[in-house]
Amino acid sequence: MHPMLNIAVRAARNAGNVIAKSFSQPENVEVMQKGANDFVTNVDKEAEAVIISTLKKAYPDHCILGEESGQLSAENSDYQWIIDPLDGTTNFAKGVPHFSVSIALRYRGKTEQAVIYDPIRDELFTASRGAGAQLNGYRIRTGQARELSGTLLATGFPFRQKAHMDAYMNIFHSLFTECSDIRRAGSAALDLAYVAAGRYDGFWEIGLKPWDSAAGELIAREAGAIVTDFVGGHNFEKSGNLVVGNPRIVKALLGKMREHLTDSLKR
Repeated sequence: MHPMLNIAVRAARNAGNVIAKSFSQPENVEVMQKGANDFVTNVDKEAEAVIISTLKKAYPDHCILGEESGQLSAENSDYQWIIDPLDGTTNFAKGVPHFSVSIALRYRGKTEQAVIYDPIRDELFTASRGAGAQLNGYRIRTGQARELSGTLLATGFPFRQKAHMDAYMNIFHSLFTECSDIRRAGSAALDLAYVAAGRYDGFWEIGLKPWDSAAGELIAREAGAIVTDFVGGHNFEKSGNLVVGNPRIVKALLGKMREHLTDSLKR
């Protein structure tokens, strides 16, 4: 395992221990609203502090971008850690056991290392650029579906951007009539990891943040998936609009989505 990935795994497991312990003690969880339909708990903040402490101890000169703490700059650093301490906060706060820790490392703008950890199932998804993706140390590959018929897709509702709801529902209807079924489980990081592991055949979502998707993008790509924006381009890091799956499934998804895209979703 790459030394920097090893540190990321240590940070993710440390945060996972905090989250799992708190999940078993719901009376100690404090939920706060930080934006429209956007919540944070004291556990998000505690887990992020544990991650930052672990990373800073090993790499004090690296830059960190955290969902809760924002940008922690380091002068002239080519390295940036992107962390989501608890992806699936609403699930966690409601007692739904489906959430994850997501940590990615970028070097000069390219994601090089990635970890997604599910502390409830003790499933650790990892990837290093050019070295493939793994689940608990075993190589994983994305599914081999050749068409939408029979596929299981995953998505996330645009709960932060409800102005896109009509377009989203049109896309949903178009895809639902073609595939076997669609899941909306509440953790984009795990959705991407599940595409990498072949559990889901494809995934799409509107308006994800870097901490939602940075680790999952690399893990999915290293497992053989394609990651694009809604028009098949590479603007997803700016727009947050992702389509993920094997090459045939991504082509099919984009084809079905195309007629329902508004101008803002094409950017």
